Amino acid sequence: MAKICKYGFDDSTIVNKRDLYGIGFTQNLLSGRWKYFILWFLKDDTKRFSEIKKFLSGISQGSLTKQLKELESDGLIHREVYPEVPPRVEYSLTEMGQEILPILKMMESYGKKHGEQAEDYM
Repeated sequence: MAKICKYGFDDSTIVNKRDLYGIGFTQNLLSGRWKYFILWFLKDDTKRFSEIKKFLSGISQGSLTKQLKELESDGLIHREVYPEVPPRVEYSLTEMGQEILPILKMMESYGKKHGEQAEDYM
C-alpha cells in the first residue's frame, strides 16, 4: 500500500492535520507520469498490456511495467494472468481504483475549463 512521504511534515502535523495527510496519501497513489492515464483507460473495461502500451505510445515497456506494478501494489488495479502459452495478462480497476475515478473526472473538467486560458500565459 502506498505510504505518504513524511518529509516536510512533522509528527504533529501528520496526527493533527489529517486533511493534509489525505491529500498527501492520494497524491502519492497517483504520483507517476502515466498513472492518471492508465487508470482513465481502464475505467470502462479490462485491457491487455499491449492495449495499454498502444494507447500510451510515448511510454517505454519498462516504465509501463513499473507503473502497472505500483498501481497493483497500491490496490488500484487487478492483474490477471491466464495460464496460456504465451501468457495472457489483463488489467482492470479494483473497487479502490473505481473510487478514484471521480477525482480524475474533476481533473478533466478543471483542465477543460482552465487549460485553454493557461495557454495564454505560456
